[in-house]
Amino acid sequence: MTDDAPAAPVVIPLLEPREGLPEVVTTATALAQAAERLAAGDGPIAVDAERASGYRYGHRAYLLQLRRSGSGTVLIDPIPFADLAPLVPVLSEAEWVLHAASQDLPCLSDLGLRPSSLIDTELAGRLLGHPRVGLAAMTESVLGFALEKGHSAADWSTRPLPDDWLRYAALDVEVLIELRDALVDQLAEQGKTEWATQEFEAIVNAPPPAPRVDPWRRTSGLHRVRKPRNLAAVRELWQARDDMARRRDTAPGRILPDAAIIDAALTMPATRDALLALPVFGGRSTRRHVATWFEALDRARALPDDDLPAAQAPTDGPPPARSWADKSPVAAARLAALRSAVAAIADEHTVPTENLLAPDTVRRIAWEPPSDVSAEGLSVVLRGYGARPWQVELTARALAKALDRLAHKDEAATAP
Repeated sequence: MTDDAPAAPVVIPLLEPREGLPEVVTTATALAQAAERLAAGDGPIAVDAERASGYRYGHRAYLLQLRRSGSGTVLIDPIPFADLAPLVPVLSEAEWVLHAASQDLPCLSDLGLRPSSLIDTELAGRLLGHPRVGLAAMTESVLGFALEKGHSAADWSTRPLPDDWLRYAALDVEVLIELRDALVDQLAEQGKTEWATQEFEAIVNAPPPAPRVDPWRRTSGLHRVRKPRNLAAVRELWQARDDMARRRDTAPGRILPDAAIIDAALTMPATRDALLALPVFGGRSTRRHVATWFEALDRARALPDDDLPAAQAPTDGPPPARSWADKSPVAAARLAALRSAVAAIADEHTVPTENLLAPDTVRRIAWEPPSDVSAEGLSVVLRGYGARPWQVELTARALAKALDRLAHKDEAATAP
């Protein structure tokens, strides 16, 4: 390193909450007092939640962290409460500040807590072109503070929660409002305030996600299973595991790993002993439920051909893009042209392509273009697919030009 090399920026580790570690709210009296404290504060409220993903079934919140200027940090254990009604008035009126809002909003909604407005600091970072948008990375790069992320994958259903876990949870909202303020300034400097406003409003107004069609098709390694009968085995094993996981309030993967489901579906053991000979199935906990797994395989074996699952999940959209070159070379060429146009705009404005325009929207237009491929016609189509006004304004004309160039190129290639 030379003497005139720039000094590395000083990063200050965040080790303790400013007001000390708060007591966890577990009683109705303490909850009412916490709501009063938050109502007496001012400005936005930093919101975070801890789940027990990988340990428990579903996405339930096991700890809620709130922080507001003038109120300090509040930690709430939601498990003892039938509802968190005392928090609703203050939380429904204030702006929420979350990081990766889509991860926490479902479990907060289950608690009866829904925002009327919000700022998502992760999404703001994406719109601003930050190379790393995790909370710890952004807190460090924007504010110069280092967050400890060692307990992010902990089992938050543990009771009592250790103090070092609670300290980690409190620090997650410690500077979230400061991060929000800095990012709001950066959005204004880059002329992206309106973009962010539209994105945040879309999150608030989004309907609950529709139930997944054939959720068993998300089994890791499913691409290895080609035959309908074997796919049926995956489906039956997945459902048996899911039923058991729901009853036991345990993450499905802790009951039977995806890899074990795929192995059993591919080999279709004809006897229980043969099933037990497979990796994982011979383990103590899995062996105890061997009858459940073998009965699932028997159900798959007994299904009539008409009830076997299709090779591909039913969908109202285009097929996987990897198959387009064979199925429709013309559509594949359109997709390449549209992707290139979107990528150029994204690069110009320093925003990820997937945030500029949803990849599924690009695929749908490429597979089945509308009859009117003018900028005006594409604007209507983009809005129909849920694109926000800023996205339509930036992309519609470029997409129209890309399709027009491709059409003229095809005409020239086929001209006598």
